[in-house]
Amino acid sequence: MSMTDPIADMLTRIRNASRAEHKIVDIPASKLKTSIARTLYNKGFIRGFRRMEDGKQGILRVYLAFTNDQPLIVGIKRISKPGCRVYADAANLPRVMGGRGIAVLTTPRGVLTDAEARKQHVGGEVLLHVW
Repeated sequence: MSMTDPIADMLTRIRNASRAEHKIVDIPASKLKTSIARTLYNKGFIRGFRRMEDGKQGILRVYLAFTNDQPLIVGIKRISKPGCRVYADAANLPRVMGGRGIAVLTTPRGVLTDAEARKQHVGGEVLLHVW
């Protein structure tokens, strides 16, 4: 069975595991999901990630980060969806929770946060918000 929005599935798995206080969540892997996980890791929202081969498409194992038994990911939301794509140019990049969260974009220069895209003066598709 094919999935219409694998990024939304990834975010839902992370959100559910975080709320259930699981330390690890397994997600079907792809290059875009790996790039998103790398961005979340670089910004400190997850402890780490690892891609494992399973003979099919692979599995992306994400290690969630907690502080005092509270998940660091308070909220994670899909913005651009298959039925309604959301794009932002360099001048109109979104700010999440007044700058306390991050927006993850896919740009011609790869997957970037809103702050990195501002520095590089590049826009793109707004994939998700994390706070």
